[in-house]
Amino acid sequence: MKLRVDREADALYLRLDDAEIVESEEVSPGVVLDYNDAHEVVGVEMLHLSKRSADLNLSGLEFETV
Repeated sequence: MKLRVDREADALYLRLDDAEIVESEEVSPGVVLDYNDAHEVVGVEMLHLSKRSADLNLSGLEFETV
């Protein structure tokens, strides 16, 4: 799993595996899901991060496993 933040694009991308992306769908404004050939989600992109949270700190990401 990979998480990438692109400050210039104001976007966050979560890639779940390395499967080939065969289809993408915007499921909500600024939220795009990428699918493999089995129609499983393999990526999630969130656009306009700075508009989603006024207190967003891109240099201090936290990961929590429960």
